Amino acid sequence: MEGKMLCQRTGCSVKYTEDSNPPNCCVFHPGAPVFHDGLKEWSCCKAKSHDFGEFMDMKGCATGMHSQEKPQKPPAPSPNPQAPIPVAAKPLTSADTTAAASADPKLTCIRCKQGFFCSDHAAIPGVKAAPSAPAPPKPTPPPVQEVDPNVEQLCKNKACGTRFKEKDNHDKACTYHAGPPIFHDRKKGWGCCDKHAHDFDDFLKIPPCTQGRHNPIETQ
Repeated sequence: MEGKMLCQRTGCSVKYTEDSNPPNCCVFHPGAPVFHDGLKEWSCCKAKSHDFGEFMDMKGCATGMHSQEKPQKPPAPSPNPQAPIPVAAKPLTSADTTAAASADPKLTCIRCKQGFFCSDHAAIPGVKAAPSAPAPPKPTPPPVQEVDPNVEQLCKNKACGTRFKEKDNHDKACTYHAGPPIFHDRKKGWGCCDKHAHDFDDFLKIPPCTQGRHNPIETQ
């Protein structure tokens, strides 16, 4: 593997040398990934899926030479390009403000308006403090499959993708993400380690947080 370089084109990730880089040897996605309402889509070929594993396994739609130059990130098209209709806001009168403040004291409290927990108003009937986020479930190790120990397999644990033989597999052979990928408000992260990134390439580089055995069967 010495002297080999990792192709930076999206959807490729092949290790190559300058001597093994003929034209059209690289299959990649020239477009950007688009995430909307749980749907993952490539802007270049419109291939889409709700499952993140299937989305990452989608074959590229363009060919060329492997490259060390990271692709430019064009603005991803919105799946719903309809322009929002502006609605004129009705100005509040002093009577409206006074009535709203008396009904909900959080409207005049600086801490409550900024979203922080306020011990003064959390005890008022009808005013509830924001619930704390539940602890993520403890990851369960993938099942051990009985296979030929000398057959090469591809690990399907999230963020691994290593080829291995069962004879070399053990409880610390694989580092992976045990939780699901989470996409929300243009942030991309993992539910197991609560790490997020706005850039898709940075999301793929988030270090795995779990050790275990390589697993040839894709888990949910």
